[in-house]
Order: sequence, then structure tokens, then C-alpha cells
Amino acid sequence: MELDLRPDHPASQGHFPGDPIIPGAVLLSEALLAIEASLGTRLAPFQVTTAKFPHPARPGDRVLIEVSRAPGGGVRFACTVQGKKVLTGQVACHAPSTAP
Repeated sequence: MELDLRPDHPASQGHFPGDPIIPGAVLLSEALLAIEASLGTRLAPFQVTTAKFPHPARPGDRVLIEVSRAPGGGVRFACTVQGKKVLTGQVACHAPSTAP
């Protein structure tokens, strides 16, 4: 799934003047929505077991969100911008066996 972050994305206002970034909570929310879309169902109940933000995402970026099965029934996700990881993590949930 691809996500285009608008150049005037409202979440970037105040994060940070002169060097705007998209807050990690926005990226994580979009990743969770992508997981739900790939599963074809809601995640709840779930637990984010890991989430790392190694590089900032900025307004105007195009984010590629990839989702895959994790051992034990969870789901892994990775968000990249031009090949740089901006978010990686894993969700513990009861994903259907048909998930990617």
C-alpha cells in the first residue's frame, strides 16, 4: 500500500517549524489501517509489540507500507520512503490464517 503525505499535512504543523516531520503516531495509525486492509478485518484486540522510527517522514513524502505474517500469528509491518525505513514494527493479534 502507498500513502502520499500531503505537503500541507496538518499533523506536521508545529512538528517542527522550519524542519517539519510527520509525527510517529500518524505513521503508526496508517500502518495499522494498512494491516486491517490487508487482513480484510479489524485488528481489535491487538497489541503493538514493537515500533521503531529510524528515519523521519516528511510532508510530501510517499510512504510504502508493507505487511507480512510474523511467527506466532502476529503481523510485521515496514514503512519506507525512497528505500529508507521510517517505521518498522510488529503487532500481536489473532490474524486470520489467510493474512499475507
